[in-house]
Parts: sequence; C-alpha cells; structure tokens
Amino acid sequence: MIRTRDDDGVRVVTIDRPASRNALRPDDLSALRTAVAEADAPVTYLRGAGDAFCAGADLDVVAALDDPAAFARAGQRTATAIADAETVVVCGIDGAARGGGVELALAADLRVATPAATFGEPGVEFGLFGAWGGTARLPRVMGEGEALDFALSGRVLDAEAALRTGLVSRIVDDPRTVADAVAEGAPDALRIIKRRIRDRRDADAQEAAEASAFADLVEAHADDIAAMRGA
Repeated sequence: MIRTRDDDGVRVVTIDRPASRNALRPDDLSALRTAVAEADAPVTYLRGAGDAFCAGADLDVVAALDDPAAFARAGQRTATAIADAETVVVCGIDGAARGGGVELALAADLRVATPAATFGEPGVEFGLFGAWGGTARLPRVMGEGEALDFALSGRVLDAEAALRTGLVSRIVDDPRTVADAVAEGAPDALRIIKRRIRDRRDADAQEAAEASAFADLVEAHADDIAAMRGA
C-alpha cells in the first residue's frame, strides 16, 4: 500500500509493504502515481517502509500476468508521473533498491542514499530487465558505459559506488533532511528549476524558456530581491 501525509511543506509518500520489501503491484503503482501527481506541497519525499526502499515489481504478480506489456506501461506511467510532477521529488533510499525500485528512484529529481543503501538490476539473472523506463533513464544518469555495466552484470552497488557513478547525489544518515532543506526554497522557483532542467527540447527553445521564466521570477520576487540588495 501507499501511505501519504503532508508535513511542513513536504508531502511524505511511503511505499508500505515491508514484508515484501515494498514490492509493487498494479494497484500500488496507481496509488503512487496519484500520491505524487496530486501533491500540493512544493517537495515530495518518497521512501520505503522497513529495511528496504523498494524491491521493484512483485514477482508473484509478474508470474501471473496476462498482459506483461500493460504492466510495464503502468510502471512507466508511474515513473513519468514522478518525473513530470509539479512537486520536486526527493527519493530517500535506505536499504535495498532493486529493479523497478531503482527505476522509480531514477525518475526522481534528487536521489539521496543512506550508508545502508544498495542498488541492483537483478532481472538479467532470471531473464528480465527493468522496463519501467530504466533503459532510457539509466544512461542519462550514469552514462552509457556505467549503465551497461550495471544492467548487464546484475551486480549490486553500495552507496559509495552509487555516488561515484552518479546514481545518487548524496549519502546522508537521514535523507528527509535533504527534502526539508529543498522545501525552504521559494516554491515557484523550485517548480521552474525542475521544469527547465528537465526540458529536453533543442537548445534555442530551452534558452528562450529559461529567459522567460527568469523574467517571471524577477517580477514575482522584486521585493525579495530588493531586500537582499540592502542586506
């Protein structure tokens, strides 16, 4: 199940199936999409309950699928909802992230690990691969060479290796503190920064949108800028 609560400008979304290492079923994917897409808070903190972040797809579900492609598409829609949400999504990885759990983390805006975090794409060991957008996002994040090594070998990365390869941006004892720090920023600026950095259009279109967004923020925060000048 997916639990949601709003706390001091941060929406906390918890994947709460600890007995299954937070493996996801179709209903969980749908609930996770809704929890993120409908967030009013400027920052959403995504975490797993218990001693794992997320084991990915529930293999009991996968083994019984009548339409595997539809299940893959459902996972892709959830990852895209995370990437495209108005809210900034900070993913806190404590314990194991495997398969689809790695893919959901890849869709987040910030991936923050604890020292106990580990990452793996074990599907290759039993004839599968990450199909929730991982083959597209993984090389963007890690680079093609590291992505191929990670996905083809099925090896597990500890937190330090994940940091070296760019899979995470920080290692901290409590990733929630990063979400809280980000939430101290101006909400409109957070939204615009996310939108601009995720813009995949050509350079001219990106730069025009950047200039326009900057002008909007200057107008909206004229008083704040004046106060800073006098500080």
